[in-house]
Amino acid sequence: MSQKKAWATPMPETQFKFMRDILSAPSPVGLESAMTHGVINPAFEKFAPKSWAMHSFKGNAGVVWDTHPGKDKMFTVMIIGHADKIRMQVRKIGNDGKIWINTDAFLPCTLIGHEVTLYSEDPKKPGSYRAINGGTVEALGAIHFAEPAQRTGDKGISPKQIYLELQIHGDEKAAQIEALGIRPGDTLLLNRPIKRSFSPDTFYGAYLDNGLGCFAAAELARLMAKGPALKNVRTQYAFASHEEIGRFGSRVMAGELKPDAIIGVDVNHDYVAAPNIGDRNMAPLEMGKGFTLSTGAIVSEQLNAHIKTSALKNDIPMQVDVCGNDTGTDGMAGVLASVDCAATSIGFPVRNMHTISESGNTSDVLAAIHVMFETLKVMDKEKDLHSKFKSNHPRLDKASPLTHTKPKKAAAKK
Repeated sequence: MSQKKAWATPMPETQFKFMRDILSAPSPVGLESAMTHGVINPAFEKFAPKSWAMHSFKGNAGVVWDTHPGKDKMFTVMIIGHADKIRMQVRKIGNDGKIWINTDAFLPCTLIGHEVTLYSEDPKKPGSYRAINGGTVEALGAIHFAEPAQRTGDKGISPKQIYLELQIHGDEKAAQIEALGIRPGDTLLLNRPIKRSFSPDTFYGAYLDNGLGCFAAAELARLMAKGPALKNVRTQYAFASHEEIGRFGSRVMAGELKPDAIIGVDVNHDYVAAPNIGDRNMAPLEMGKGFTLSTGAIVSEQLNAHIKTSALKNDIPMQVDVCGNDTGTDGMAGVLASVDCAATSIGFPVRNMHTISESGNTSDVLAAIHVMFETLKVMDKEKDLHSKFKSNHPRLDKASPLTHTKPKKAAAKK
């Protein structure tokens, strides 16, 4: 199958199920093992050659699968997705039975009424957890209790108003909750596994950020495992922790393993469909138009040139995202860890980020996977990548002059 057909073909159900399994793994910040060790590692153990090895870490649940362990002189490319999800946390148990929670990076108004799962540590067995379902996130109780400005929409909902409703009733409500072992610090996650949606090749649900990056990295590894082993490029497929609170997991991985190049894989925004931001004149990224490639920040234009060339050669659709001083992704892991490496970030435009109804397009995800696949194959054919990346930085002083030319006339419609 050509790469053009590979990204344009509807995602098979088996592949979609693997994506759903990754996205639905309960892996909040600091507790990512359900995804890394529970879903990703078993998948790699099925398809990875015996020569590959897995790196694990003491301080976090991130994992890295390495195609050439110990071959430190090889040019190493690390592909990073992050496994952690935005969490909510219990902060106080009220006497009226309300469990007050924080909202982290969620807009409070997007949480109201949605089902969640509360993961409570067993106070008698620290390190063991129980799952509590049947609760919803609430704030006002009913429109009848809302302030007039909230009824009209002139006033919003603040994080301090958000609580978990477990429908506790009867006497000593707080004691009932405490008897369950629920305590401040317990984690809550939205309960919305992805589903295929109305439009072709689209899907929606919670936590596309950033199970999609992990899925892309894992599927890239599966593709590479099927073909001839790379001879000159060592590839490390990384599934990082703690991205949502500062990208602390990926910088540990980069610091420990010191790759020569990093590609962060993360969700991006569909700015074209985003409401009320027209005056910001954002880059026209759009769902269904291909993968996104970052430029700006610390991005290596030399590495980007490899990816752009592969996209052009294989007719893989690409969109360029413009970053300021930070990519906002694990593509920054190298510089944050003070490791000299070329870096960039690849993504896929999604809508409704950080809500229960994030939506994306499978063709964008497949485009990202296949452009990385083609890029790695081309890089493997090059000699002495270490020297090339050190000496072949773009030279704007050698830019060729460009003069104005009239655009070609569009062909007349019959």
